[in-house]
Amino acid sequence: MVAFQGDVSEHVSAAEQIFGKGAVSEIRSAEDVSTCQGLILPGGESTTIGRLLAQRGVAAAIVEAVGRGVPLLATCAGLVLVSRGVDQGDVVPLGLMDITVNRNAFGSQRESFEACLEVKGFDRPYRAVFIRAPVIDRCGPCVEVLAMFEGRTVAAREGPVLALAFHPELTEDLRFHRLFREMVEAI
Repeated sequence: MVAFQGDVSEHVSAAEQIFGKGAVSEIRSAEDVSTCQGLILPGGESTTIGRLLAQRGVAAAIVEAVGRGVPLLATCAGLVLVSRGVDQGDVVPLGLMDITVNRNAFGSQRESFEACLEVKGFDRPYRAVFIRAPVIDRCGPCVEVLAMFEGRTVAAREGPVLALAFHPELTEDLRFHRLFREMVEAI
């Protein structure tokens, strides 16, 4: 769990419900990444998180780990950071998914909302929490779209990367964390 900024405690709590108490460690250095079987890149402010990842060498460690097949769950700002391109701002993306992202596509903090999504592979709708949420504008040919909202891609997967425009850690519904656990167990 990358722990520079954002919904760290909420993700830790959700992940521990799925993986077990004490199974989640907080990443603050490149060395921490090498011990992880799965990574979570949380929401927060993408420019700030991106700068901290680069300054502390964690960005390169994440790229290397994902290149080896280590699963990564990226939410909200994390989705922005795993992209190959961002529409605005000075975010330097990691290029882990063949997607282009529009930051804050759904508006400011005030325009935050919840919505029910039909998610590929889920047996019932998923209630998603969108906070200053991005949207995926373009998906490459190997990207699997998992959910859309109002005709816009809000959840996708490519190889070991699962990227969500919303915050699954803020709900009681742990299906995305379970999907992430399945990805970790498959390696």
